[in-house]
Amino acid sequence: MSAKFQEYKQLDLSAINKEVEKLWKEEQTFAKSIETRNNSKPFVFFEGPPSANGTPGIHHVMARTIKDVVCRYKTLTGYCVDRKAGWDTHGLPVELSVEKTLGITKEDIGKTISVKEYNNTCRKEVMKYTDLWEELTEKMGYWVDMENPYVTYDNRYIETVWYLLKTLFDKNLIYKGYTIQPYSPAAGTGLSTHELNQPGCYKDVKDTTIVSLFKVIKNDASIKIQLDSNEHLYFLAWTTTPWTLPSNTALAVGPSIKYLKIKTFNPYSGNPINVILCKDRLKAYFKPENENLNFDEYKLGDKNIPYQIIAEYKGTDLEGVEYEQLINWMQPKAPAFKVIQADYVTTEDGTGIVHIAPTFGADDARVAKQAGIPALILDDKDGNHVPMVNKQGKFFEIKDLDTDFVNNYVNIKAYSEFAGKYVKSEYDADAENNATTTDVDIVVMLKLEDKAFKIEKYIHNYPHCWRTDKPILYYPLDSWFIKTTAVKDRLIELNQTINWKPKSTGEGRFGKWLENLVDWNLSRSRYWGTPLPIWSTEDGGERKCIGSVAELMEEIKMSVDKGYMSAKFWKGFESGNYSKENYEIIDLHRPDVDEIILVASDGSKMFRETDLIDVWFDSGAMPYAQWHWPFENSDSFDKLFPADFIAEGVDQTRGWFFTLHAIATMVSDSVSYKNIISNGLVLDKEGNKMSKRHGNAVDPFKTMEKYGADP
Repeated sequence: MSAKFQEYKQLDLSAINKEVEKLWKEEQTFAKSIETRNNSKPFVFFEGPPSANGTPGIHHVMARTIKDVVCRYKTLTGYCVDRKAGWDTHGLPVELSVEKTLGITKEDIGKTISVKEYNNTCRKEVMKYTDLWEELTEKMGYWVDMENPYVTYDNRYIETVWYLLKTLFDKNLIYKGYTIQPYSPAAGTGLSTHELNQPGCYKDVKDTTIVSLFKVIKNDASIKIQLDSNEHLYFLAWTTTPWTLPSNTALAVGPSIKYLKIKTFNPYSGNPINVILCKDRLKAYFKPENENLNFDEYKLGDKNIPYQIIAEYKGTDLEGVEYEQLINWMQPKAPAFKVIQADYVTTEDGTGIVHIAPTFGADDARVAKQAGIPALILDDKDGNHVPMVNKQGKFFEIKDLDTDFVNNYVNIKAYSEFAGKYVKSEYDADAENNATTTDVDIVVMLKLEDKAFKIEKYIHNYPHCWRTDKPILYYPLDSWFIKTTAVKDRLIELNQTINWKPKSTGEGRFGKWLENLVDWNLSRSRYWGTPLPIWSTEDGGERKCIGSVAELMEEIKMSVDKGYMSAKFWKGFESGNYSKENYEIIDLHRPDVDEIILVASDGSKMFRETDLIDVWFDSGAMPYAQWHWPFENSDSFDKLFPADFIAEGVDQTRGWFFTLHAIATMVSDSVSYKNIISNGLVLDKEGNKMSKRHGNAVDPFKTMEKYGADP
């Protein structure tokens, strides 16, 4: 009797895998599983695009296994399940890899290497490990169409992305604003909140903190707090970022918080002082047993420092009181250094008095603006108004500032010692491990000037760049935003119709994210990515958002007629011809698109806004862009969208899952996916997320070779 199934005397899963893989290849089993069901009901699946400039990891095997199981099951039950692979080809991972390979930094681009050469290198670099991804896909038996993938740098893909952006622009959901945003000096670009909330971005760090002494000025504003003529009275304010103190222009109090005036001594100098802090934080700085100790018996170095409560105030009593500038490096151009009210002041930590540096905090900027307090802004030599720290993360050098500004507003002697210093040592590639930080240098300076009340190391959670692992700054940037807050309620409503597995991720992690939504920071100041398709007049009075290559070609024709552009630009391109060959005549990347000049309604020139867009918009646009919709496949799109099923790791909750959902809601008033499985992360033996960057990842190829793909 012949055996129906092959028998194995010794179980070798790795060998069996190879036999099955060979059989599937020879018989083209995957292709036939789709061909034989072409007329069956479709089951729509979206494949999230990995970046092929990085090697695949064990976590990819886990996520792909879940996808494969569901798609195979639906195929076996009679559905036609198309599975189109994709490549995420833009963004920071590619750029940073290229810069490392070429031995350059962002500042070298356009100087030692042209933008064209740089982007051509990125184009090659991004597909470097395609063969490894294809090998992994075959070895683990994951069925997905690798021969016809969508590629985010393809001009046709970008055209659809532009169409989506124009749709949002026409709905008044895209705007430009100058706001405080997360910024990565190491990467040289701003970050969106969903990038900042990727797993592992917030890390516990030990920083030097200081409670500084801000000396109250005796004038009409201080009468209400009864300042004696010879009294040395100070506000106590705590910060974990001493490097921001030179940019201080205000102190904030809570209007309903109670504050105390305390008579005591400076613990470092022994000088008698009076200080103001909130009542609820008294015990954090003064031991109850030291109250009313004999002041005459105190001497410098005593552990028990006497204190006495001599007055109590409400926060409103302190509003308007003026104080001396803490660090006199530069002067603001308008009156500053006053106490203001703020709704976010708490008594959970610190002193109940918040140091306000409007150039480095969104809340600081908001309350300072409301109170009419200026930010400390510099004029650089190019005429730009800038904060004290440049985009490389170091204090501006004097030579880079406007001469008149330096002469009128800069204390050259005091500032020179710190000019050019990095505010965080992680940004300085040449910094030695034992070198003192700028924070330490500043607090030591304040201590010597008798302006420090308490200095200590403090462990706190601080955000880091998701790609460089280096700390971010909150920095004033001209950025383009998508007004996601305008559709917040609809995003929440549609999310409630999605079948989340586990449900807790949809209601908890994702649901809470939507409830606390802020506008999407869309723009990136980089080179390799989808360019923002917005052209503006020099004064910003007129703007055009381009939504297709055909529309752009018409605009170029007008520009040629006006004499602004050459008729040879993109010559030979045929609008309406969607072939790959036709679209290879053009390049929708920088620097080509930067050379395009449009014509405004008054005949003046319009130039492209130089930013790129967030790479997460690229991947979130894939339901539309993978089919070059609406230029192609518009008649069959209802069979291609939305997805019946997607699956990725939980780390995509605030990444791909969000951008898919946001774009579909704003463009189509629809969910992007009906069912979703969000798997957990693959951890190492210490409970940390496995990562190639951290060297704790399991090699999927070695694992499958030894144990087979199925276990």
